[in-house]
Amino acid sequence: MSSYLRKLKIGSSISSPDSVHIKEEEFENKEMECSKVMRAIVEIQNPSAKDVDNSMICRFLRARDLDTEKASAMFLKYLNWRKEFVPNGFISPSEIQNDIAQNKLFMQGHDKTGSPIVIVLSGRHKPTGVEEFKRFVTYTLDKVCSRMPSEHEKFTAIADLEGWGYSNSDIRGYITALSILQDFYPERLGKLLIIHVPYIFMTAWKAFYPFIDKNTKKKITFVENNKLELTLLQHIDESQLPERYGGKLQLVPIQEC
Repeated sequence: MSSYLRKLKIGSSISSPDSVHIKEEEFENKEMECSKVMRAIVEIQNPSAKDVDNSMICRFLRARDLDTEKASAMFLKYLNWRKEFVPNGFISPSEIQNDIAQNKLFMQGHDKTGSPIVIVLSGRHKPTGVEEFKRFVTYTLDKVCSRMPSEHEKFTAIADLEGWGYSNSDIRGYITALSILQDFYPERLGKLLIIHVPYIFMTAWKAFYPFIDKNTKKKITFVENNKLELTLLQHIDESQLPERYGGKLQLVPIQEC
């Protein structure tokens, strides 16, 4: 694929197994200490925080690099948003009929780490009302998280841009979805593979990119067409791939999961 995708690849460094283990252990100890401090802060300001498990507290901490003050503010914002935006505790499919009718989002299978796989067929997306799209994104993320294996916290996403054109461009919608993911579902995205990328998409990407935080940027990979099969199989067993990518599974719409 063209050089404009190669420039977007993220480099990595290599550490010895012992040094990695020590760093992980130090991080876990610090995270545990910070979680106790954060829980004390948020429970004073919002008693409903007592009902939240420690794994959620830790996700917000990791999203703010273990800064308890910033993570607490982020978490309290989440609690207020959840109470106002999802007062019934869930989004009903009847509230998002236009987005569901586009049949654009699916979930099935798992990657090699055991994380569930979400597939977005972006060429089917047509902008709907902003409020409905917010509900659709929330509905989707709630579905994904509720079906997350107990030992996993993250999902892998494939954004397939085959057939994407200007009629599918929805900068406002993209920013809305990103904001909900980053602000209210931190550390849920494990990796995002963007495939079948048309050159015209880069105009939308340049407008969208500044809104992506540094932690999310590390999880995004643009996949070149001639390396698609190899890249997918690096992350996902063939038995867990949809048929459209040479695998065994059929796509399952998110509302049927």
